[in-house]
Amino acid sequence: MEQSNSSVLDVTILPPQIKHATIFKKYDTLKQGESLIIHNDHDPKPLYYQLIAERGNSFTWDYLLNGPRYWEVKITKRNLADIQETVGEIAANDYRKAKIFSKYGIDFCCGGKKQLKEICVEKGLDILQIENEIQNIEDYTNGRELPYNEWSLDFLVDYIVNTHHSYIKKTIPDLIQYAEKVVCVHGNEHPELIKIQQLVYDVINELTNHLKKEEVILFPYIKDLAQNQKAKIQGLGSVQNPINMMEMEHEVVGKYFEQINVLSNHYELPNDACATYTLFYKILKAFEDDLHLHIHLENNILFPKAIQLEKSFTTK
Repeated sequence: MEQSNSSVLDVTILPPQIKHATIFKKYDTLKQGESLIIHNDHDPKPLYYQLIAERGNSFTWDYLLNGPRYWEVKITKRNLADIQETVGEIAANDYRKAKIFSKYGIDFCCGGKKQLKEICVEKGLDILQIENEIQNIEDYTNGRELPYNEWSLDFLVDYIVNTHHSYIKKTIPDLIQYAEKVVCVHGNEHPELIKIQQLVYDVINELTNHLKKEEVILFPYIKDLAQNQKAKIQGLGSVQNPINMMEMEHEVVGKYFEQINVLSNHYELPNDACATYTLFYKILKAFEDDLHLHIHLENNILFPKAIQLEKSFTTK
């Protein structure tokens, strides 16, 4: 049993009706940075969720023993100065972790401003399992991700336009063509395809206008900021205003794809799917995956840095 700089509470000797109350009382006496070790004869995971609900993100939780006979958990009270990262910030700092978020259906782009614990509670996910996979990311993925977070803003803008904007423009004709063909052949047997086709049109209309606003208004302004030129966006004031607009439009497109996923059962092909049907879903899924990275680069990296950079001019 670990003893150094930590108090130990053996709850196996406590009556069940006072266990959690005793733990909470002991936890509340801890100072920032101090730890409490719980020694128990079963996994105290229910305590973890109760702590989240009643004490919020004020602690860290580390297993020292994980069964089968005894469990020991080290609970450390966080320093108030510690800032819990959002899922968007986590993905921005190490994009490999976004693969884990995608695995569990966690929205790190449009919904990237939420904390992981908050999302797990909302979706009923096992936060401890996900945090364990994140901590062991080296075993989860191979290869080196592009260092998006290290790039200059003007370089990142050019990358987004040349990679993701170009991909959208190139893929739109294919989406339209295959959506129409699949509806024509399979629409009667699979009426959900008609709704999916309309949602595809909605996505295309939204993105077409969205890309123009970014390329004509917002991105040139951000590139000026990156080149140390204080500029103004005519009629929009601070860069925060058009960024708010772009993020709202990202959310709209995200909602469209949520509906597409429900209607298609996450792109599951029916038994009578032909080659065109298969190709349509493949293109649509690839389009959505690319959009996740695209929006992540803007919402979680480009936009926050542009806001911060603009603010730096006002303090000079």
